[in-house]
Amino acid sequence: MLRSLLLLCCLVPGLTLDLNAQDRSYGRSVVVSDRGIVATSHYLASQAGAQVLAQGGSAMDAAIAANAVLGVTEPMMNGIGGDLFLIYWDAKSGKLYGLNASGWAPRRLSIEFLAKQGITTMPREGIHSVTVPGVVDGWSQAHKRFGRLPWQDLFAPAIYYADHGYAVPEIIHDIWVADEAKMQKTEEARRVFLPDGKAPQLGARFNNPDVGKALKLIAEQGRDAFYKGPIAQAIVDTSAAFGGTMQPEDLAEFSAEWVEPVSIDYRGWKVYELPPNGQGMAALEMLNIMEQSQPDTAGPQAAAELHKKIEAMKLAYADLYRYNADPKFAKVPVAGLLSKAYAAARATHIDPNKANCAPDAGHPATSDTTYLAAVDKEGNVVSMIQSNYAGFGSGIVVKGMGFALQNRGALFTLDAHHPNALAPRKRPFHTIIPAFMERGDVHIGFGIMGGANQPLAHAQFVSNLVDYGMNIQGALEAPRFTVSGGQLSCDIVIESRVKPEVLQALRDKGHNLIVRKEYTVLMGRGQVVVHNAKTGMNSAASDPRADGVAEPEPPPFR
Repeated sequence: MLRSLLLLCCLVPGLTLDLNAQDRSYGRSVVVSDRGIVATSHYLASQAGAQVLAQGGSAMDAAIAANAVLGVTEPMMNGIGGDLFLIYWDAKSGKLYGLNASGWAPRRLSIEFLAKQGITTMPREGIHSVTVPGVVDGWSQAHKRFGRLPWQDLFAPAIYYADHGYAVPEIIHDIWVADEAKMQKTEEARRVFLPDGKAPQLGARFNNPDVGKALKLIAEQGRDAFYKGPIAQAIVDTSAAFGGTMQPEDLAEFSAEWVEPVSIDYRGWKVYELPPNGQGMAALEMLNIMEQSQPDTAGPQAAAELHKKIEAMKLAYADLYRYNADPKFAKVPVAGLLSKAYAAARATHIDPNKANCAPDAGHPATSDTTYLAAVDKEGNVVSMIQSNYAGFGSGIVVKGMGFALQNRGALFTLDAHHPNALAPRKRPFHTIIPAFMERGDVHIGFGIMGGANQPLAHAQFVSNLVDYGMNIQGALEAPRFTVSGGQLSCDIVIESRVKPEVLQALRDKGHNLIVRKEYTVLMGRGQVVVHNAKTGMNSAASDPRADGVAEPEPPPFR
């Protein structure tokens, strides 16, 4: 016994040294591979995307396949009834592409139409919150430009899970339960998404043969099945049954739009977002304002650093809510909002000792969601985000097709003088934003979903990476703050991993902190992929605030 005790005493110091050498402030390791990687919020979607890569598919093929699976396994978050945005980096040419696949309001939906029905504020759910779903056309256009595998092959995994079912994971189960009341309101929603009258249990098998049928139609007939064929007719019939305005031509005449990403330089890194009607410019403006002062040497969770970021967020969001709209209908001063001179002027409104509870918009010079990222072995990067907006969108499920229609129209305003006022064939203010950043040989596709949370979450991630030298997993996992209920005020939601003395220092500055658990979904669910053009290696990170993983492409074992 004495000999064993002495041996243990000799081993413990060495063990302690090894543990100290591996000590870190984040939980997961970065996934690194010389082949492709797919990072999503659900392990089955990541796996499906990785399998597509192994079959010779491109990063875009993998992203579409993974997204289709997510629509089945996270039906409240996204699906073929929602919208899509993406950024694509082509490794061979070094060119960056943007795609806006957000749908427009039906031609008969207008402020006047709603006023005649006594509606004076934009409905948050129901048929009048529905705009044309853009995701399927977005998939189609992206595949035609950057796909390799046959279109129909991309939907095999999603169709399999729709028909055969899958086990409901932890976080999605909790969100499903929270959305039960909305799903109870209509017969079709209850039938499809509330088996036995309630949300599926954790670990229960859930299948949805109706959405499997819709996906088979899309796989066999292409995007026209959704916009001109049997799915389009089902959407129109469902709309009519609820007194909606959707007509066949609203769907048939819709097309996604290729756009040029907008960017800024942040301390030597080029950071890209998509232009309006998305809210990506708020992330860039926030970074510009943050850049006006040096990072706090006490670290990213120091009170002064968090205060600066919170206040920069409020100023950027005040501008966002004042100016963002569909640029086909309103002049959005993007260049002015993203100028360094404007950021310097806005930064002067930050009081280092006091929170601003009611920020005003400036005057620039004029001129519930799923995110995924994929990189293939050639280094092509896809940064893709797709959403129904609220959980199960409008709450209206298309008869016989097994998917909910989005409620993106809820983000219109009925103030006719506002740039984001509802109008026929207009796209609403959009919250979902993919992002991309690069410096030298390093190219990063990233995104963090979650409504109004997204721009400020992007800015915090970039700061963690650039200002504090974190790796992508550490930058993604680090404690974050967000707005409360999407409203600009002194109410700030923050994770409990921030030290108590820092929380008190922020309260002393006037912030009303709502402290949540260590990892809360309210901070969004992020994914990251990186391609290093010099080494040829890829890496990826997946947010522990979700049920997902970063899945590397398997090698061709014999």
